[in-house]
Amino acid sequence: MNPRQVSIHDYSYDLPDEKIARFPLPARDMSKLLIYQRRSITEDRYRNISQHLPEKTFLIFNDTKVVEARLLFQKDAGGIIEIFCLEPSDEYPDITSAMSKTEKVFWKCLIGGASKWKIGLILQKQIKTTTGVVRLQARYVEKKSNYFIIEFSWMAVSLTFAEVLHVFGVIPLPPYIKRQVELPDAERYQTVYARQDGSVAAPTAGLHFTENIFARLSARKIDHDFLTLHVGAGTFQPVKSKTLEQHEMHAEFIEVSASLIKKIIDHLDNGIIAVGTTSLRTIESLYWMGLKIIAQPDIQKELLAVNQWDAYELDQGAVDSKQSLTAILNWLQKQKLSQLISKTQLLIVPGYAFKIIKGIVTNFHQPQSTLLLLIAAVIGDDWKKVYEYALNNDFRFLSYGDGCLLLRDDG
Repeated sequence: MNPRQVSIHDYSYDLPDEKIARFPLPARDMSKLLIYQRRSITEDRYRNISQHLPEKTFLIFNDTKVVEARLLFQKDAGGIIEIFCLEPSDEYPDITSAMSKTEKVFWKCLIGGASKWKIGLILQKQIKTTTGVVRLQARYVEKKSNYFIIEFSWMAVSLTFAEVLHVFGVIPLPPYIKRQVELPDAERYQTVYARQDGSVAAPTAGLHFTENIFARLSARKIDHDFLTLHVGAGTFQPVKSKTLEQHEMHAEFIEVSASLIKKIIDHLDNGIIAVGTTSLRTIESLYWMGLKIIAQPDIQKELLAVNQWDAYELDQGAVDSKQSLTAILNWLQKQKLSQLISKTQLLIVPGYAFKIIKGIVTNFHQPQSTLLLLIAAVIGDDWKKVYEYALNNDFRFLSYGDGCLLLRDDG
């Protein structure tokens, strides 16, 4: 089927409100784990996941860190303006460099109460810290079709914008967790290995992993490594059109080191499993980037970004995964770069031919979402069987819920 004609209504199921996890379990690794392998379903707990992974498996995690992206400002007249920071303005090459800015930065934002905020009007708030009073100002610069450009400025030159958000902001829980943010969320809506500031949503498949699990993986000689995809608010964007042709997939920043690409090449025959849909989309995007380099060896960095329909329209010829990944390494070496920084808009739907991954560890996703379409691409129509089992066996759904290990038939 033409991916543009995929009907989103074919990827729906009844999700009762009581199945949505509002809070995490007391222990991360006690979440339930559904295992789908060779078209059969079993279940266990996450702390035992190492026992269900094939030998020589290579796990790849997303080490992005959720930033306190919700900022609340009170106007002089008393009204509240909520600013939700999405991603840097286009003048910055990547999220990491924008997060490192001091004194001033421009950001794409959503605004709650925007009708009460006029262009040029400056909002401000201040907080007393151990080093003194810090004042943050927000200036309304411009309105775009789907977001606003806001200029943030602060006088504490020692603080980066990431640190400013940590001081002034609030962790943005997903909209379907219908409660106020509580103190434990600052830790629990974050993976234990989060390193790179930039996401407005957690890569939730990784929330279940603990140091104990990593020790067990090491004991079984199951290797792992990290990449970065900064999760944008678009991850919660519903598909509103009947088919995917009218749906615009959100683009997100990715960072992948040359050393990880070398490891992926070395493990192609062993079985690479993505921890989370964000890791999977990043890994698979590498193939299409390498394909672009092979077609145009001197391609500019900006043109490497993977577009929504690239996987269904680019001419693959006889290029295999190793050739494509090697092309990236050669390009990085030529550019004297140690890591690949780009964007991906890759949309993975049923019928997609996976190039690198053999399976995925993931949570249970919303009906009629691009994330559910990705799961259906991994295991076909059996996604219905998996979700029916989870609903009937007390699995908890969405970000703070339980999860599953899904292995492809050829995995």
